[in-house]
Amino acid sequence: MTRPAAAPTARSLVVPGLAALVAFAILIGLGTWQLQRKGWKEDLIARIEARSHGEPGAILPPAEWSRWNATDDEFRRVRVTGTFLHPFETPVYGLAPGQRGALQGYYLMTPLRLSDGALVMVNRGFVPMELKDPAKRPESQPAGEVTVTGLVRAPEERNAFTPADDPAKNAWFARDPQAIAQGRNAGPVAPFYVEADATPNPGGWPKGGQTKFDLPNNHLQYALTWYGIALTLVGVFAAFAWRRLHPLSQPS
Repeated sequence: MTRPAAAPTARSLVVPGLAALVAFAILIGLGTWQLQRKGWKEDLIARIEARSHGEPGAILPPAEWSRWNATDDEFRRVRVTGTFLHPFETPVYGLAPGQRGALQGYYLMTPLRLSDGALVMVNRGFVPMELKDPAKRPESQPAGEVTVTGLVRAPEERNAFTPADDPAKNAWFARDPQAIAQGRNAGPVAPFYVEADATPNPGGWPKGGQTKFDLPNNHLQYALTWYGIALTLVGVFAAFAWRRLHPLSQPS
């Protein structure tokens, strides 16, 4: 005579229960981390908005350039006066933001000599491919003293897909002021650059004001997604445990 199978006990849920508990803790942790990221992103957006829309101030003095850091200074609105060194104008390949399609062209990085002789690189703006040669836009290089209003920017970060610069061919792929100055033998420059605002340039080119603030803040949605998955896991495990402890009676 066959013995009836023993009824499942709570002990049979220990291993799957521990696995579910670990997964639940990970999911809750991911959701909480996204909420922390949300707070960080909101603070970053508020800081950028305040800096970029404030009254223009002076750049950090040359004597303090060695301690410059992007966290404290990037996106601050500034005003600088000096003389452009147009022979060192450097076209950095890029795409124009805010344009329909991928408009290829160049950002014109030009050293600005200040009254004390120090050099600050200025991103004067964007020109399309066909205007790379200054001879095709002779009015774009003003002589004498000029005043530039814009935003302090950190050197553009390179990644694995950024081509190497080729100074011999005047081919540049990152807005990195010190790398450009070194490659062009322009002399020491500030560790940051100034991105000129949209004030029109003579002849209409280059087009300044290229900084576009588009900082998506989707961390709340991500957090709710992780929390939702955690709740779903609870429901699935509860159903599993119920089925395990209350198996359907087998037909005789």
